[in-house]
Amino acid sequence: MSKYPFGDIEKKWQTYWEENKTFKVTEDPSVPKDKRVYLLDMFPYPSGAGLHVGHPEGYTATDIYGRYLLMNGYNVLHPMGFDSFGLPAENYAIKTGTHPKVTTEANIAHFIKQIKSIGFAYDWDRMVQTHTPEYYRWTQWIFLQLYKEGLAYEKEAPINWCPDCKTGLANEEVKDGRCERCDTEVTRKNLKQWMLRITEYSEELLEGLNRIDWSDSLKAMQTNWIGRSEGANVRFSVANHSEECIEVYTTRPDTLFGATYMVLAPEHNLVEKITTPDQKAAVQKYQETAAKKSDLERTELNKDKSGVFTGAYAINPVNGKEIPIWVADYVLISYGTGAIMAVPAHDDRDWEFATAFNIPIIEVLQGGDITQEAFTEDGPHVNSDFLNGLGKEEAISTMISWLEDKGIGEKKINYKLRDWLFCRQRYWGEPIPLVHCPHCGIVPVPEDQLPLTLPEVDSYAPSGTGESPLAGIDAWVNTTCPTCGAASKRETNTMPQWAGSCWYYLRYLDPHNTEVFADKEKVDYWMPVDLYVGGVEHAVLHLLYARFWHKVLYKLGLVSEDEPFTRLVNQGLITSFAYQRKNKSLVPVDEVEERETGVFVETETGEELTQVVTKMSKSLKNVINPDDIIRDFGADSLRLYEMFMGPLQVSKPWTTRGIQGVHRFLDRVWRASEFPEAHGSAPGNIVRSLHQTIKKVTENTANLECNTAISQMMIHINELFQAKKLYKKEWSDFVLILAPYAPHLAEELWEKLGNNTSLAHETWPAYKEELTKDTTVTVVFQINGKVKSKAEVSPDLSKDDLEKLAMSDEKMIQQIQGKPIRKVIVVPGKIVNVVV
Repeated sequence: MSKYPFGDIEKKWQTYWEENKTFKVTEDPSVPKDKRVYLLDMFPYPSGAGLHVGHPEGYTATDIYGRYLLMNGYNVLHPMGFDSFGLPAENYAIKTGTHPKVTTEANIAHFIKQIKSIGFAYDWDRMVQTHTPEYYRWTQWIFLQLYKEGLAYEKEAPINWCPDCKTGLANEEVKDGRCERCDTEVTRKNLKQWMLRITEYSEELLEGLNRIDWSDSLKAMQTNWIGRSEGANVRFSVANHSEECIEVYTTRPDTLFGATYMVLAPEHNLVEKITTPDQKAAVQKYQETAAKKSDLERTELNKDKSGVFTGAYAINPVNGKEIPIWVADYVLISYGTGAIMAVPAHDDRDWEFATAFNIPIIEVLQGGDITQEAFTEDGPHVNSDFLNGLGKEEAISTMISWLEDKGIGEKKINYKLRDWLFCRQRYWGEPIPLVHCPHCGIVPVPEDQLPLTLPEVDSYAPSGTGESPLAGIDAWVNTTCPTCGAASKRETNTMPQWAGSCWYYLRYLDPHNTEVFADKEKVDYWMPVDLYVGGVEHAVLHLLYARFWHKVLYKLGLVSEDEPFTRLVNQGLITSFAYQRKNKSLVPVDEVEERETGVFVETETGEELTQVVTKMSKSLKNVINPDDIIRDFGADSLRLYEMFMGPLQVSKPWTTRGIQGVHRFLDRVWRASEFPEAHGSAPGNIVRSLHQTIKKVTENTANLECNTAISQMMIHINELFQAKKLYKKEWSDFVLILAPYAPHLAEELWEKLGNNTSLAHETWPAYKEELTKDTTVTVVFQINGKVKSKAEVSPDLSKDDLEKLAMSDEKMIQQIQGKPIRKVIVVPGKIVNVVV
C-alpha cells in the first residue's frame, strides 16, 4: 500500500478551491431564512509573528461546522479579514522607519498564506482589512452618524504620559507603572479627548443580554462591567464653605448614620478649594504620587491603604455631625462622582482605612463584632434614629423619602460603565473626520469627502506634546471650514483599534460597495450573525463596543436587528509545556534538557525543573508554528488534532504524540481506500458501524462536539480494517462525513471513487435509526460485584430473562452452589449481580 501523500494532495485541492471559487457565496433569494447561516470568526491582528497553533482552533471549528451545513443544503457565509490598524505596527515604524502600511500588508500576506494552507472554506472575495481607505471610509462615516446623534463629544481627560518619551501611552504600554520603552515612571496628563456616550445605551446593553445565546459567565462579565445598581444621590455640605457641596452616590443610603468620613479622588476639583493651608503640601505630594499609578494599581483590593486628610470637614446631613474629608487614590474620578461616603463598620475597605487612620467606626447594622472586622451582612438598624429596628429594604425606602423631603438627595439608578475614550494620540489609525473652525466650532467633514486619508509622514515619532504625530504635519492639519470657508484645523487624534472591529461583520456582507457601508437587502439577508467564535479575552470591550455601535445603527434604521451576535462560543486556550524553577520563575524551552524520562534540568545551572502547562509565549520559546506541523504531518492532521484534543470550550495542552496519533488515523483512512473493492452488499457489522458513525458525527458536528465525532470515525475505520474490503456505497458515505474534518484527503478519496467535481456541495449522508442499534450487547454476570462470566444477548432481553440466563450459566452455578442468595440486581443490557 502507498504512503499517505498529504503534501501533494493538500496543494492540489487548495489550488482547485481557489481557481474554481468553490466557496464563493451569493445572496440566493430562493434559500429560505432558516437555511441561511452566518458564521463569524474573530478576525486576527496581523502581527509579525504570524499564526501559532492556538489561532486556528476556533477557525477550524467554524470551518467544520460551515462545511457540514453546506452539505445539508444551507447557504453559508463564512468570511475572513484583518484587524490591521494598531499599536504594534506603529511602534515598529518608530523603531525602524518602515511605514506601518508596508509592515502590516507584508504581515497580512503571510497570514493569508498560512490560513489558506490549512484549507479553510472562506470566501476570500469578501476579505476586509481595517487599514484600507476603502474600509475606513465607512468607519469614519459611522463615527459621523454617532457625532450627529450627539453620541460623540470632546472633553479633557487624563492619559498615561511618559515624561522622557514625551508621549501618551496606551494602557498596554505601561508595565508596573513604568514606560515599556524607556522604563521611565509614567504620570497622568490631561488632554482633550474624544468620547462616545456608550452610557446612553447602558440599559439596552443589559436588556439585550436576555435575548442572546451566550454563556452565563460571559453575560455575567458584561453585566458586571455595565454595573447597574439602584440607590441614592446624597449631597453633603462642606463646613466653612457654604457655596460648596460634595455629591456621592450610594447603594446603601440607609447606612448614612454610620458615615464617619468622606473620601475624594485626588483629581476631584474640590480638593484644591477645601484643603486647609497647613495640609496643602501633604495633599499636593499625595496627588503627585497618585498621578503615577494606573487605575488598576489604585483599586487593587489587597494594596496598602493610603490617604491624606484635607483639613476640611463635611456635614453629615442626617445628624449634622462634622466628618473629616480625606483624599485617597482608591477612589477614581472616572467612577461615580469621584467621591464616597465611608461607613467603616459595614465595608471592608472603609474599615481597613478607618482602622489605619484612627477614624471612628459606628455600628448601624446589628449582628457582628465591628471591633474585629466590618460586618457586611444585613441586620436590624441600630444607632440610626428613625431607622432603628427596620430591615434593609424598608430602611432604604424610608431614607430616600427623607432625603427627597429635605431636598438633599434623591433616588438614583447608577452604572459602573463609563463613556468610551475614543481616540489615540497615534498615526496608525483612522483619522477622525472633524474640523475645528474658529467661527463654527467643530464641523464634520462632508460625507462625500470621505475617506479622510492618512498623510504620508517623514517620522512616526511622538510629537513631544502628547498629541498625535499628525499634529506636526501643517499641510494636512491646516484646512478650510466646510461650512464657512475660514482657515481651520483638522482633528489630529486618531480612532482606537476598537473602531474598525466594531462593525467589520457588516462590511463582509457587501465589501466592495462604494455607495453605502452595506446594502440593506444584504444586511437583512444575512444578519444577525448566527455563530461567533473567539477568545474570552474579548468578552467585555470588543463585544460591548460592537453591540453599542450596532444598537445605534438599529436606531438609525440601517440594520433590522438590535443585537449583532445571536450565539457566541469562546474556545479554550491551546497551551504548551514550560519549565519552572523552584522559585517559580520560568525557563525558556531551549535552555532545558531532558536527562532521563520525565527529569528536566536547566542546561546552564543543572537545576532540576518542574514541567508545567502555560500559555504559549515567544519569550518561553514554546510557541508551536502551524507551518511546521503542516510540513511534517499535513493540514488535515493539524485540523483533526486541534479538534480531537478535547471539547472546544476547554483549554488543553499541545503534545507531539497527539498529532502523531491523528496522523496515523488519516494514514489508515488512506490505506483503507486501497483495499480491494468487494462485490455485493456490505455485511451487517459494516453497515451498522457506518450508520452509527453517520448518526454520531451528524449530532456531534451540529453541536460543535468535534472530538467525539472524530473518535467515532476512528472506530469505524477499525471495523473496515477487520474486513479489509471496500464496499463502494458505504465507503462513499464515510468519505462525505469525513470531508468537513479532513477536506483535502476527502476530496482526493472522492475523486478516486470516480467523481470529477468537488464534494463540498454534495448531500450529507442520512442514517437509518434501526440500523444504528447493536444486534447484541455484552452482559456481565457478577457475584458480590466480582465478574464471573459474561454473555452476548439481545439488547431487548427482559430483566427476568437476564436473571434466568445468569442463574443457568455454568460458571455462576459453580460459584453459587450451596450458598444462600440474598438478592439479584439486574441492569438491562449491562450486568446481573448476584449477592450471596
